Amino acid sequence: MSDFYDQLPLQDAFAKLSDQSLYTPLPDDWVVGASDIVGSTQAIAEGRYKTVNMIGAAVISAQINLAKGRAFPFIFGGDGAAFACPAEHADAAAQALSEVRVWAAEEFGLTLRVAMVPVAAIRSAGRDVAVARYQAAQGVDYAMFTGGGISWAEAEMKRGQFDLPHAPAGTQPDLTGLSCRWSQMKARNGQILSILIQPEEGADDTAVAALIRDVLKVVGDLERNGHPAPVDGPGAGWPPAGAEIEARATHGKMTVAKRKRQILFESFLAWVLIRTGLKIGGFDARSYARSVGENADFRKFDDGLKMTLDCDDATAARLTDILENARKAGTIRYGMHSQSEAMMTCIVPSMMRDDHVHFIDGAAGGYTQAAAQIKGGSI
Repeated sequence: MSDFYDQLPLQDAFAKLSDQSLYTPLPDDWVVGASDIVGSTQAIAEGRYKTVNMIGAAVISAQINLAKGRAFPFIFGGDGAAFACPAEHADAAAQALSEVRVWAAEEFGLTLRVAMVPVAAIRSAGRDVAVARYQAAQGVDYAMFTGGGISWAEAEMKRGQFDLPHAPAGTQPDLTGLSCRWSQMKARNGQILSILIQPEEGADDTAVAALIRDVLKVVGDLERNGHPAPVDGPGAGWPPAGAEIEARATHGKMTVAKRKRQILFESFLAWVLIRTGLKIGGFDARSYARSVGENADFRKFDDGLKMTLDCDDATAARLTDILENARKAGTIRYGMHSQSEAMMTCIVPSMMRDDHVHFIDGAAGGYTQAAAQIKGGSI
């Protein structure tokens, strides 16, 4: 049933995706791929948040390039990512995942856990993986997950289960299109707030759904639902702060220095076009920058709710009160991390198409820091 994902309807109202009836269970013979950076919290404390996000996005980039235009469900989590694919693509997907693990270790000295978990095994454990498609903008949509199966697969991976063989040393995954050239986005309304909300084990589904609706209602009072990217798109300073990391991620067979020169030239050209409004060969850089913001993935359902918001202090306090009351009631667990900027990591197969995807996280490792609060029980 490899056309399963293609047949799912596109949902254009994010808040409606708190409704479980809009999700469709994955076929039994599908497989979930999962990944997670070991020691990501420490890496972020050392200032390596761009590298952490780049590796997380690389997992998805490798799968997108492998799929060659075939749509499939994936989700970005800051220090890792998850995806799902039909059985006939599982071996190739596992190979690409193993290649990213070797690359992360050799290029950046970070250990990436990876696993491929059969959906049948997830269901045998009493969890499920159901998916919906949220259309963030014309031409781009993101998968939303529910059922607890992605979280279960990640937990099993961290226990060493469903591990994959290592790819040979020196293996280079295909990360074409992976980039981080945009400037960090400063909070316009006070703070960039990264929030993770997870249902408590055994919590009533109705109570969880009601809590999510309450949270989204508060968020709905924010300008553009708290979208961290300005209407005109993120800024493009030059030289881009992520040029070195991108060069190390995407140099392939060329030297890092040569790839960095290439990135600097391309980004300088884009910077000039954005500043001047000039167009080259039908490419409108300002229009492209606006579409980057529209396409960006700043909120998602991933066995719970994850958001990175441009938020004022009063709204942050309201959200904290709602979440804390729900935690005390045994409905949810949550983590929240505040910082002054958001950052974006991108996968752009072609700037002339609309299907470029952009992942937003807090610039101080927001999702990872919020997850650490949940694990540590500090909230």
